[in-house]
Amino acid sequence: MSSEYNPPDSPLEVLHADHEILIVDKPAGLLSVPGKGPELADCLISRVQAAYPEALLVHRLDRDTSGVMIFALTPHAQRHLGLQFEKRQTKKTYVARVWGQLTPKTGHVDLPLIVDWPNRPLQMVDHEHGKAAHTEWRVVRHEDQTTRLRLMPKTGRSHQLRVHMKALGHPILGDPFYATGEARNFPRLMLHSENLRLRHPDGGAGLSFTAKAPF
Repeated sequence: MSSEYNPPDSPLEVLHADHEILIVDKPAGLLSVPGKGPELADCLISRVQAAYPEALLVHRLDRDTSGVMIFALTPHAQRHLGLQFEKRQTKKTYVARVWGQLTPKTGHVDLPLIVDWPNRPLQMVDHEHGKAAHTEWRVVRHEDQTTRLRLMPKTGRSHQLRVHMKALGHPILGDPFYATGEARNFPRLMLHSENLRLRHPDGGAGLSFTAKAPF
């Protein structure tokens, strides 16, 4: 992560709002929650709460990841949604562009992860002490020296998709932590939360929210 924090000044993009939930399309480069220090105070939840003062945090996306994020508008909704995430009842699909020609067309990564303490917030694969982490992938197409794919995490570990792709030898383009060389020379992290499926806290109806990838 670069030392300078220059969050985008784009307006809040609301995908859905009702009496219990708020869905927004988070821009890349904006923290989900405030960091330490006044220079890291600008974040998605503070912008959301400026328009929806009752909004409560449910989950996070990395600063450099864009896409669908849900906020609760009541304590009941926060509890209900929090349990869905905890019990892995939500389904998340990401779009990513990675370095190299990833084959085969579909696959699965099962590599346990743990924080790399001397280099935190970096994460690393650790078969002895790491927590289970599972990711499925599906290739969309090959583009020159890169591959566009969809990633379906089955667990929600920190930096999971980024570390899993690096472990396959196909780091996500523009990743300031895990990509090197040409793979790093992109204007942003090419990772976007495209779709989120869950149950509505009021009644349990299945819902699906999508935000098109901007790359």
